[in-house]
Amino acid sequence: MRVISGKYRGRTLRSLRGMDIRPTSDRLRETLFNVLTAGNPEALEGTIWLDLFAGTGAVGIEALSRGAKQTCFVETSVPAAKLIEQNLQSLGIVDGYKILRDDLAGVIWRLQREHFAADVVFLDPPYRLQQAYEVTLTALAESSLVWAMSVVIAEHEKKFDPGDEFGPLRRIRKLTQGNTVLSFYRIGGLPDLNRVG
Repeated sequence: MRVISGKYRGRTLRSLRGMDIRPTSDRLRETLFNVLTAGNPEALEGTIWLDLFAGTGAVGIEALSRGAKQTCFVETSVPAAKLIEQNLQSLGIVDGYKILRDDLAGVIWRLQREHFAADVVFLDPPYRLQQAYEVTLTALAESSLVWAMSVVIAEHEKKFDPGDEFGPLRRIRKLTQGNTVLSFYRIGGLPDLNRVG
């Protein structure tokens, strides 16, 4: 597993075996970031990211590599949270991030108190936790962490559909790659993915 592009391009990232960690593949990550940048390599400069169920931290680290101002990694597993820290340290990343080990309600409460608002939210729960998609997307839709120009992306199995609508959060695009799908959501269903943040 490696960083695809940007400041840390080509650098390797570590993973853990045997747990519920299923890193987003290099190929799928490349596709995701191609959609978000739409040919403009500077499109993510200064953006704020929320990486939920962060696992290895690969998606949030990719964002930092491409110029994101801040990434908030959320991971309840102690070994995974330590792994994210190790991956960040191995790249020499010392600021522009925080790692939170609280549950979803606690994270939302804390970040709202800090007036945190994400430009991009990525969530990739263990596939077996299908209910986590509805709970997380609903909570995001009801929070102030997501605003009009935020894009929320859920990675899920092709055979499972998390849903089209969660309050004001509406799916605007589905992108399938093999057995994996990326579902893109926006408040009010605003379609322009080229305007992030």
